[in-house]
Amino acid sequence: MADVNRGNRPLSPHLTIYRPQLTSMTSILTRITGNALIVGALLVVWWFIAAATGEAAFNRANAVITSWFGDLVMLGSVFAIWYHTLAGIRHLIWDSGRMLEIEKAELLGQIIIIVSVLLTVFTVVVL
Repeated sequence: MADVNRGNRPLSPHLTIYRPQLTSMTSILTRITGNALIVGALLVVWWFIAAATGEAAFNRANAVITSWFGDLVMLGSVFAIWYHTLAGIRHLIWDSGRMLEIEKAELLGQIIIIVSVLLTVFTVVVL
C-alpha cells in the first residue's frame, strides 16, 4: 500500500546534520585501516612472488616497494597494524561491558589514536 503522506514525514538524519563524534570516527578508521592492510599485504605478496619468479620481476617489484609510494604504503601499513590492533583491544574491553560511558569511550578513542601514532614512530625510528 502506497504511503500518501510520504512528503510530510521527516527525512532520516544525514551526515550534514550529525556532528562527527570521536567514537564514530574511530570506528570508521578501524574499517579503513582493516582494508588498507590488504593493500600493504598485496604489495608484500607481490614482492615475494617476484623474488621467487626471477631477477627481472624482483627488480621491478623491489623498485616499487622501495620507491616513495612503497615507503608510503609501508608506513601506512605500520600505522594500520598498530591502530587496528589497538581498536580490536578496545572492542574487547567494550565487549566485557567496561568503558561504555561516553566520556570513557571517547578517552579510549583518544588513547588508541595517540598510542598508535607513537608506536608507529617507534617502529619506524627504532626498528
